[in-house]
Amino acid sequence: MIIRLHLSAIVLILSLISLIKAKQNDPGQFLVGAGIYDITGQVAEIGFMGYAVPKQRGRGLLQRMRSRAFIIGDVNKEENRVVYVSADNGMAFQIIKTEVVDRLNKTLGSNLYNDKNVLISGTHTHSTPGGTGGTALVDITTFGFVKENWEACVNGIVQSIMLAHKNLQLGRIKINVGQVDNANINRSPASYLNNVDRGEYKDNTDHEMTVLRFESIDGKTEIGMINFYPVHAVSLNNTNLLVAGDNKGYASYLFEKLKNPPGTLAGQGSFVAAFGQSNEGDVSPNLMGPKCIDTGLPCEFYTSTCNGKTEKCIAFGPGNNMYESNVIIGQRQYDVAKDLYDNAQVFLNGNSIVNFRHTYVDMQTINVSSRFTSTGHNETTCQAALGYSFAAGTTDGPGDFDFTQSTNSTNPFWQFVAAFLAKPTQQQIQCQAPKPILLDVGLIKPIEWVPFVLPHQIFQIGQLFMVGVPGEFSTMSGRRLKITIQQALQDAGTWTPDSHIVIAGLSNSYSHYITTYEEYQQQRYEGASTLYGPHTLAAYQQTFYDLSMKLARNESVPSGPQPFDMRGKTFSFVLPPIPDGLPIDKNFGDIFTDVDPSYKPGDTVRCSWWGANPRNDLFTEKSYLYVDQFINQTWVPILTDGDIETRFLWRREIIDDSIITVEWDIPVTQQTGQDLYRLRHVGVKKNAAGRRQYNGQSKNFTINN
Repeated sequence: MIIRLHLSAIVLILSLISLIKAKQNDPGQFLVGAGIYDITGQVAEIGFMGYAVPKQRGRGLLQRMRSRAFIIGDVNKEENRVVYVSADNGMAFQIIKTEVVDRLNKTLGSNLYNDKNVLISGTHTHSTPGGTGGTALVDITTFGFVKENWEACVNGIVQSIMLAHKNLQLGRIKINVGQVDNANINRSPASYLNNVDRGEYKDNTDHEMTVLRFESIDGKTEIGMINFYPVHAVSLNNTNLLVAGDNKGYASYLFEKLKNPPGTLAGQGSFVAAFGQSNEGDVSPNLMGPKCIDTGLPCEFYTSTCNGKTEKCIAFGPGNNMYESNVIIGQRQYDVAKDLYDNAQVFLNGNSIVNFRHTYVDMQTINVSSRFTSTGHNETTCQAALGYSFAAGTTDGPGDFDFTQSTNSTNPFWQFVAAFLAKPTQQQIQCQAPKPILLDVGLIKPIEWVPFVLPHQIFQIGQLFMVGVPGEFSTMSGRRLKITIQQALQDAGTWTPDSHIVIAGLSNSYSHYITTYEEYQQQRYEGASTLYGPHTLAAYQQTFYDLSMKLARNESVPSGPQPFDMRGKTFSFVLPPIPDGLPIDKNFGDIFTDVDPSYKPGDTVRCSWWGANPRNDLFTEKSYLYVDQFINQTWVPILTDGDIETRFLWRREIIDDSIITVEWDIPVTQQTGQDLYRLRHVGVKKNAAGRRQYNGQSKNFTINN
């Protein structure tokens, strides 16, 4: 009898195990939706966000900027939804996130999408129209806040989320993880070498790419793709004057072009592909590395200087020019993403769990436990400050004057200048050591120079954990944060062998860099830009450990202190565009220089018109240019300013005249024959006579061998 009971128990246990395994192998059902929308701001006269070079001001458009939104919901709990947005913007800012959430709440109520379950991540392109950050430090080089650019970004993100909401359907999500080689390098290897745990890793950058494949419940309809891979979007350097999404924007364009029906114009298809950012803080796409531009020799290893000068040490490659490099790095990300997408077999399951936790943390007042610090002692974070090496820039975009990386020395002149803003206290100097403080931004009043209260956010989608961080984590910082979160989930008993963590960088707010304690000691650009002192990473590890434990145990999390709302409190010295002028005998849209009658594949077609300042109208969800082909007795647009083969160029002529140029690089694979083509430009003029749309059109031309 006892034996029979034991056998029965064993059979029951085996049956339960079998059922559990079967359940785990079942593809989870989720509510899924994707949406894409235009967020392109002003493409002329406005400074770019990223390099902080005031003279880098827009003169046209290489590719339109997009917001790509994905909604994932629990089929059993309507309130359990998360929103991931990848925006072709330098960063995601609190002033954008706050307005996006407010507008969503006004339309849909606050129960569906709110501060806690909406994650907005910037791709970190450095070729985006600036003035959208709200805080002084990020907007100062664009001469302040640019409301038109901010509105374009906010509206586009909202519209992409609304489209994803409208497109919600039952679906499944597959996950695949692989390696992207020869697409990134570490731009601060001298700092990385300080890490005590570097021997545990093969490379000094993360090569891992995580791909999520979204499809309908029957698997017949492909909805979209998200991937996470760390690399700075700085293939286009600080001499580029054309608005563009850089390598990640180009990769997204390629994937969407592949998956949407032939003939679909850029940004108009239902399939959405987001190439999301991750822990890219010390990661560069310029694979040839830093060289001295005058000698071609390697730069000094620790300081990235040439004969003591920062300005001559610049990283290039892998292409012959920055536009070619942009295509190469974008293509390499695309190639791996496509392979991982096509071969994805593992479903996100976990009983279709969708959950999230979010809190605000004052990063300047954290007592950090010795459990998380590198010193083995209890430590504290500091009032925000930037070091001297911050002004030196990086090998992707060097600074000016006499600043260098890896310096612990100060300069009396710059100390004198910085003291006009705020003079560091002795306590602050000790807290931030060994950082020599250049800008004590935590003490500058009355406006907010950098954010202090920052969002910490984590999503769970089945066995996937998505971590939204408000800054640029270095390679090793990202690795340590993921280890901390994994430990928390293990301690809570919810970590499984198939669990996976990804970092969504530059999310919801922007607090510059987060390096490890050891990297901070080197005081290169990334360490000098780690605002809250040497224990910043440890503070993040501590707060995310707690956040992950609360998520795993399904416990509530306090909202925390509210961030400062910068709406209506920004400054701006950006002047509106001057009225458009013309020569006496010209009209808007008249030809300046026309096309040739015939071209060959590989040629560049070029046409110029008398036009107007493109700041007059952003042409959201439209285009400043069209390449038309005459098909079946009808002119059909085949390319727009969202395509990589086209360029929209603006230049000022004399005082108030504008010359608009449209270029098309004809692919070497372009079909030849007697088909007719033409270039078109559409613009809006504004002057004393009023506001009016105008059109310009080239002569017809053919493409022959």
